[in-house]
Amino acid sequence: LYGINRHNNSLIIFDRFSLQNANMVVFATSGAGKSYAVKLEVLRSLMLGTDVIIIDPEMEYAHLTEAVGGTYINISLASESKVNPFDLPRPVGQQVSTEDIIRSAVITLKGLVRIMFGTLTAQEDSIVDRALLETFAKKDITSSSDLTTVEAPIMQDFLDVLQGMQGAETLAIKLEKYTIGTFAGLFNSPTNVNMNNQLVVFSVRDLEDELRPMAIYTLVNYIWNIVRSERKKRILIIDEAWWLMQQEDSAKFIYALVKRCRKYYLGVTTITQDVNDFLRSPYGQAIV
Repeated sequence: LYGINRHNNSLIIFDRFSLQNANMVVFATSGAGKSYAVKLEVLRSLMLGTDVIIIDPEMEYAHLTEAVGGTYINISLASESKVNPFDLPRPVGQQVSTEDIIRSAVITLKGLVRIMFGTLTAQEDSIVDRALLETFAKKDITSSSDLTTVEAPIMQDFLDVLQGMQGAETLAIKLEKYTIGTFAGLFNSPTNVNMNNQLVVFSVRDLEDELRPMAIYTLVNYIWNIVRSERKKRILIIDEAWWLMQQEDSAKFIYALVKRCRKYYLGVTTITQDVNDFLRSPYGQAIV
């Protein structure tokens, strides 16, 4: 149930998953009831057996999660919960080659590195590309590996590879901030979060503004890996989605996700109050 038709008081009832795709965009000013409407939809979706995953920037969904016995995961520098950007999907019975999965992971990780460093020159881009492939190879992850048994590398492994490469000195110095420096708590550990629940909420409220775009990018990628590993009816809700429109790499990534998710039985809901920020990005327009 989505509402009441004001013309004739009939109920507006439809199933997102019966449409051409199950995506949804929610625009409204602050305080207009966006979160309320979305929370209602979450509860009704859970009742119908749909899995729901939420990225929550303002700790708005904590009570709801508690009420239905969901999993609430706080992502911050001091938090015990970690998500490793180097994780790979575990393809179950799908015709996707291991080579393609590794290539796609390298492209996604390069996007993360660009968000972390601001920009990469053509030369740096090529070095990062080689270093990422080598980082996976160091953990015996190559086109002939069985991805169900491998152990993913972490940011420290990537740094070790960069430090041993010619011409990568500056990149290695920049990366140290994320392995032994101030931001080490975020990306430099194996994933330890548990997604085995019908409702899973990731809170990014306690993250510094500078880290939010990277963390949300990593979370969405992790969720996308899980979605691709096992097909079932799911909704992914990204609140305050304009955060991701500020960086070209994250905007491009969300756009690709929104375009491809239909094949994996996923519906993406993007919520934003900054309509202009969202529409100013060509990717934001395309998502709408």
